[in-house]
Amino acid sequence: MGSLLILAVLVVLVVIAVGIYNRIITLENRFQNAWSQIDVQLKRRNDLVPNLVETVKGYAAHEQAVFEEVSRSRQQLMGARSVAESADAANMMSAALGRLLAVAEAYPELKANENFRLLQEELSSIENKIAYARQFYNDAVLQYNNVIETVPGMWLAGPMGKEEQVFLEIPETERQVPAVSFS
Repeated sequence: MGSLLILAVLVVLVVIAVGIYNRIITLENRFQNAWSQIDVQLKRRNDLVPNLVETVKGYAAHEQAVFEEVSRSRQQLMGARSVAESADAANMMSAALGRLLAVAEAYPELKANENFRLLQEELSSIENKIAYARQFYNDAVLQYNNVIETVPGMWLAGPMGKEEQVFLEIPETERQVPAVSFS
């Protein structure tokens, strides 16, 4: 009778361990999928940028510094190897695109150009999707981190080699409200 009780307890512990293992793997897959969704949107934005730059160049050819900054941030994003590098490069790209669109404000003919307006709308749509995907990623990372850092998940996460994941954060420069001037 005693050995049967011990066997029953062992079976329950194994079932609990398998459940925790599966939960950790499921949550890990979820945040990795969330990152791949961000990556897809970043790729779409990267593909859009050359068309946007060429359109703006036609009207504002002397704004070379802005074009170089956009190109440099695009290259950095394409060469990023980790989530952290991609997030930093994506933030640089967002800032560079913001400056590019600010340049466009000084050229009324450009703002009225149909091609530019379409590119600007598409860029706005992609930026919204990136923002949503970032939120989903951070939610998935939160769930994952909660499981691997709390009992009983932490008992299995360590031996599985699972580590806390980093949240995507907005840099301080993007937290500031942009100044609007009609002068």
